[in-house]
Amino acid sequence: MSGIRSRRAPAAGMIVAAAAAAAAGVPLLAAQPPGGAPAATPVPPQLEFVFSEVVTLAPSITPGATFLGQRNIVPITGGHFEGPKIRGTILPGGWDWQLGRADGCLHIKADYFLKTDDGVVINILNQGVACPGPNGERPPVRTHPVFEAPRGKYEWLNQSAFIGTLEAGENDASGPLSAVHIRIYRVL
Repeated sequence: MSGIRSRRAPAAGMIVAAAAAAAAGVPLLAAQPPGGAPAATPVPPQLEFVFSEVVTLAPSITPGATFLGQRNIVPITGGHFEGPKIRGTILPGGWDWQLGRADGCLHIKADYFLKTDDGVVINILNQGVACPGPNGERPPVRTHPVFEAPRGKYEWLNQSAFIGTLEAGENDASGPLSAVHIRIYRVL
């Protein structure tokens, strides 16, 4: 019998782990009532405005078609942002990695740095998908920004979920898009 494993061992291990977590003061998930229904009606998320930004762009670099789709790279050259609790500039040197998909949608993935007016540098990775509407119109683009802020005054950016809106900004004299407007909201 010593070579045969008991089917109860994993469950016993989970009980021991749960007891150890409880002893250490780690909260456990609350049990749901019979039937699996939540005990209370969940509160729908709300949004809190964080900041708006104007991101300036250089002309696109188009490597061309890849096995994933049509690749386009847009250098980020700078800009500015401002909100109730944060403001500053966008550092040059970031990129927006765009991928034109076979379904007509454009996947965007922008990676760049914010520098607050008090000198703190914060990384932002902002992703989204822009798809044409049923009649070819361009509906609003929604993004999912994720921040990497150093510990201190702005670490609250690391501790929440955010959504963004993206709109085309102005074009320069030759026609290519030279800026985008982004608004960031914290999900409460």
